[in-house]
Amino acid sequence: MKYLTLLLIAFLSLTASAQKGKIATSYTISFENAVHHEAQVNAVFSNVKDKEATFRMSRASPGRYAIHEFAKNIYNVKVTDGKGIVLNTTRPNPYSWNVEGHDGTIHVSYTLFANRGDGTYTQIDETHAHLNMPATFMYMPSLADKGMQVTFKPRKGLDWKVATQLEKKSNYVYYAADLQYFMDSPTEISNHSIRSFKVDKQTINFVLHHNGTEAELDTYFEDVKKVVLQQKEVFGKLPSYDYGAYFFLACYIPNASGDGMEHRNSTILTSTRSLADGGLKRNIGTVSHEFFHGWNVERIRPQSLEPFDFEKANMSGALWFAEGFTSYYTSLIMRRAGLLSKEDYIQGLTSTFNYVWNSPARKFFNPIEMSYQAPFVDAATAVDPVNRNNTFISYYSYGSALGLALDLSLREKDLNLDDYMKLVWKEHGKKEKPYTIEDLHALLKEYAGDAFGDHFFQKYIYKSEMPEMQRLFESVGVSLSQDTTIPSFGVTVSNGAITQNTTIGTAAYNAGLENGDKIITVNNIPVTQENTFSDILSALSPSDVLNITYERYGTTKETTATLQEDPSFTIELDNDVSDKTILKRRDLWLDPK
Repeated sequence: MKYLTLLLIAFLSLTASAQKGKIATSYTISFENAVHHEAQVNAVFSNVKDKEATFRMSRASPGRYAIHEFAKNIYNVKVTDGKGIVLNTTRPNPYSWNVEGHDGTIHVSYTLFANRGDGTYTQIDETHAHLNMPATFMYMPSLADKGMQVTFKPRKGLDWKVATQLEKKSNYVYYAADLQYFMDSPTEISNHSIRSFKVDKQTINFVLHHNGTEAELDTYFEDVKKVVLQQKEVFGKLPSYDYGAYFFLACYIPNASGDGMEHRNSTILTSTRSLADGGLKRNIGTVSHEFFHGWNVERIRPQSLEPFDFEKANMSGALWFAEGFTSYYTSLIMRRAGLLSKEDYIQGLTSTFNYVWNSPARKFFNPIEMSYQAPFVDAATAVDPVNRNNTFISYYSYGSALGLALDLSLREKDLNLDDYMKLVWKEHGKKEKPYTIEDLHALLKEYAGDAFGDHFFQKYIYKSEMPEMQRLFESVGVSLSQDTTIPSFGVTVSNGAITQNTTIGTAAYNAGLENGDKIITVNNIPVTQENTFSDILSALSPSDVLNITYERYGTTKETTATLQEDPSFTIELDNDVSDKTILKRRDLWLDPK
């Protein structure tokens, strides 16, 4: 009875607050049972006009494109009207509740279980409350354009502080003008540390929840500042943050799940790597990627993602640009900030280049169509096998390779990708006018000429051809080479077993071998732990024929495979270049701005 009385008092308090102004939705969230990863959430929906009202949990989260059924972690739901009278609900689907007979005010309380600390989910324990709003709070779609208020009630004695892009109204009370902004505002409540600096009269805040030292954070923050300032140079100035501040919300703790997730005026950064255990160097890449999104995807916004739909998967054909070009700049900015040497940056291009260049998936989908795959791959889950290594190239990697190609192609004309991005920012980001792919095409024609713009989009965006990278690399003093003496079987063999779908066109694929096959002998030589498949292969050459005995589904079979040349490329800085034009072009590309 005491609990119900306190709950009713809390409800009435929330109701009074909601009726004072434009606030139609008010929440309180507390963490008494944090040790068991639970939060208690109370919501008040005011001035409800619909006779049958619906409240629900989101199925999608800003920055993610797949479905995430957040309602699965909600239980102990109780619903009353403004007078405390219990209301019965019906369930039209797994993520919604319908209620009738209310008096214009609906109180909902529920328990949330949450134990994944990343950019999509919520994690609650005795070290922090790491809140992603769609994974935490029910909402009423009919009130989506009305004000929202949340009161955080940290556990006493834990020295928890609140960090969020939400507008602070008073101690632990925060406000959002509508559902879109509220859901886009992750919040870190913990005994965190914070470092700040001013840029263009705005404040960049780095909030860190970790088990390390203040000295480690001081060192790391100096690198963060370098990244911020070099990214500013790409676009000319920072975005105008809504409340004059940007928040990096970082959790580098053992029980986090590695991730990064951009938001309008903040970003989530999670890693199991502490700063002392490799994080000083290895975590900064996510900082670079996510901060760039403050321009490219948050304000330079695809029309296909506007408005973000919390009830279904969000699909866009522009992710090769929004995510991929951001990925291209991720390491380039680190190079310009002095966090990577020129040699390390150039060698670091190799993995992505080989992945994109040698994938058979380009036969099936162009970059736009690869972007359409996001709802199936962006932290999406499925239990049936898929054929992704033959049919899919990550739009992060595909777009990164295209960003590199476009940048080098423009530099042949004494232009550059930075200035193209500035133009896109001027026409779309600064004005917050969502773009279409046709808009990007038109702006490239405006910047580099009709012939250049049409060629790039017709060949590499609307189709899936690849640019002449040998020439483009040579134009900036970079060598691209292959060792054609190395044989390639085309698939990984571990303890004799093929462990993935074989790739179209490879020796293994052409021989009819598949995932799960167990290779017994090669040219009558047994494959063993002492004499592995790789050992046998190392003594052979391209064009050699393998007579293979293998086991499939308990049956012994035979086949032949003809080895191919290793398709892998090596990318290196060419230190023998003496041409001053090439050296200048390379320096303009890679040097600090």
